[in-house]
Amino acid sequence: MEPVDELVFTILTQHTSDVNGKRAFERLKARFPHWEEVLDAPLEAIEEAIRSAGLSRQKAPRIQQALRTILERRGRLDLAFLQEMPLAEAKAWLRSLPGVGPKTSAIVLCFALGLPAMPVDTHVHRVARRLGLLGPRDNADKAHDLLEGLVEPEEVYPFHVYLITHGRRVCKARGPRCGECVLRDICPSRQV
Repeated sequence: MEPVDELVFTILTQHTSDVNGKRAFERLKARFPHWEEVLDAPLEAIEEAIRSAGLSRQKAPRIQQALRTILERRGRLDLAFLQEMPLAEAKAWLRSLPGVGPKTSAIVLCFALGLPAMPVDTHVHRVARRLGLLGPRDNADKAHDLLEGLVEPEEVYPFHVYLITHGRRVCKARGPRCGECVLRDICPSRQV
């Protein structure tokens, strides 16, 4: 996915499922095939297109303003330039956009641009906390940088994938499958 597409998609998936976010993204692209069309579109039209993602009254203006900000700062709707920046600067640049926090910026940088930014969702956070990789007071926002620092840059993406997959399949929020866990011998939280 192109970086701007990933940005809009990720904003749409905030506080909803990927299925609902994907549906909203597809409807938004069908209604507005080019992001430039969103810049001056009536908010009501954007809201209608993204309604399936929930919180459309909050997300529509965020998406529109994020796109406007990119255009104002860069002269075009493109985020590829972030690949040339140091990671911390690229994160800060994205986080300065409306509706973009640590998770959204990490997703865009990692998935769309191949940079070693660590997206932390509820599954990643839970597994990392149970394994003792994070302290009890390390919130998800802080976890992005902490977990990134645990592995080499080229291992950030696979590390994310392993943690999220493990959290979805084995180390579940309710009813974790500790007996099936390949990490049970080293896990300080086994049998939670």
